[in-house]
Amino acid sequence: MSLPSRRTVLTATSTATIAGAAAFSGSPPAEASRFWHIRPPKDRQESTTPKRDLRAMWIATVENIDWPSAQGLTAAEQRRELLDYLDLAVEQRHNAVILQVRPTADAFWPSSVEPWSAYLTGTQGVDPGWDPLGFAVKAAHQRGLELHAWFNPFRVSQGTDREELAADHPGRQHPEWVVEYGGKLYYNPGLPQVRKLSQRAIMDAVKRYDVDAVHFDDYFYPYPVEGAPEFDDEKAYARYGRGQSLADWRRDNITSFMTGLRRQIQRVRPTTQMGVSPFAIWRNKSTDPEGSDTQAGAETYDDLYADTRKWVRDETLDYVAPQVYWSRGFEVADYEKITTWWADQVRGTHVHLYIGQALYKVGENADVAWDNPEELSTHLDFNREFPRVEGNMYFSAKTVRANPLGAMSIVNEGWYSRPALTPVSPWLDDARGAPRRVGSVWTAREPHHPTLQWNNSRTDATSFVIYRIPGRSVRPSDLADARYIADIVPREGRRQSWIDSNKPGGRVTYVVTPVDRVRREGVGTIAR
Repeated sequence: MSLPSRRTVLTATSTATIAGAAAFSGSPPAEASRFWHIRPPKDRQESTTPKRDLRAMWIATVENIDWPSAQGLTAAEQRRELLDYLDLAVEQRHNAVILQVRPTADAFWPSSVEPWSAYLTGTQGVDPGWDPLGFAVKAAHQRGLELHAWFNPFRVSQGTDREELAADHPGRQHPEWVVEYGGKLYYNPGLPQVRKLSQRAIMDAVKRYDVDAVHFDDYFYPYPVEGAPEFDDEKAYARYGRGQSLADWRRDNITSFMTGLRRQIQRVRPTTQMGVSPFAIWRNKSTDPEGSDTQAGAETYDDLYADTRKWVRDETLDYVAPQVYWSRGFEVADYEKITTWWADQVRGTHVHLYIGQALYKVGENADVAWDNPEELSTHLDFNREFPRVEGNMYFSAKTVRANPLGAMSIVNEGWYSRPALTPVSPWLDDARGAPRRVGSVWTAREPHHPTLQWNNSRTDATSFVIYRIPGRSVRPSDLADARYIADIVPREGRRQSWIDSNKPGGRVTYVVTPVDRVRREGVGTIAR
């Protein structure tokens, strides 16, 4: 992928502002035929209140960690619980959710490849009576949230009883594809037909739904289990190894799976991102001088056979969100050292860096640092030293809701006081420029709060940023700071309105900017 061209930042064509209130009666007032526009600064934002900052929580479904809260709930109960989590994300001023939709080679949608997940009904293959992923995508987008669909590529079951698999499960029909290891069942990534099956299952969802990202966590080959026999892929290695070492062959299996899937996503839905949230240690420096200054017991390169650094350097990914699940100063794996290492890895690439945060450890861990409710907030404070850290993900949704020791409240008050856009990914749609502006925005009083009205017929935006700027004039730099963002709203149709529920004190100027599918922000229109 080539870097997008850098355009010279243009100054505003005018800094004219609201001259007076005008009632809206179905068409713009006469004076609205004169347009005032302003271009947001390119690649600039204030570090204290960044206007581009991914904020997300994982909603885990495996073993019903977060959702559904139990197996066998009614469809209405499942929907209500899911909406509660999406509403929680909005309350937290998050802008994305990471929803697990393929926890164990099964599906949270009517897949043509794999059976319905048992975590919905209690029995794999039983239709829950609704489409959770389709519902989630629509409901998230209505709330201005990105929906990242989270898939596990090779895990088949959390147990070893193959009879619990649905009769039409590919692993039941092809038992030779499945390996028992460490008390669980896994597909063998060394088999080309297995990699193709997993890709087909994921692409079935991508083709059906407008997901914002395909997301993986840290599970590729299984974590080593002490005392367990070696993962049994000897026959596959003998057939497909091509003279490579076993370790290199396993890594190549995972990398070929990832690169092949990336190409398919780009063909079918090119604006959909692909991201991975790996175990944060690629390799320890004691193993490889290019590794991080850590002494962790697991290394993704050597134990999970996931060369996460290669995926970043090759730009196989659009984002990486390492699970930096340790405190600052933790001797074996220091949050600061690991975050610094990852910031160095993404330098010069088209790969966003987000940090996976261990909210679940607050008040529940042997490391006493997590007994401090401000530990999590200090992570975000440290991140500010690295502009390449562009957001955070929190594990997991039920812990966000529980707010242990008030840690999440501290983060929200100190860091999430204003809405924020997710980082822009122009390389996903580099053939197009920024979205077309809104032609005119006019204001009305209905009856006590300013109301903005605009027409969407000429813009190709998918959402809009509404700025509320004190005073009578607007500078381009005002659009760089989230302190002036009043709201970020999804597109609602041909005509749209927005009510300022926080009645401004004194004169203010409103600006509406369009945002497209890859989060590019276009020229803003100053309200009249």
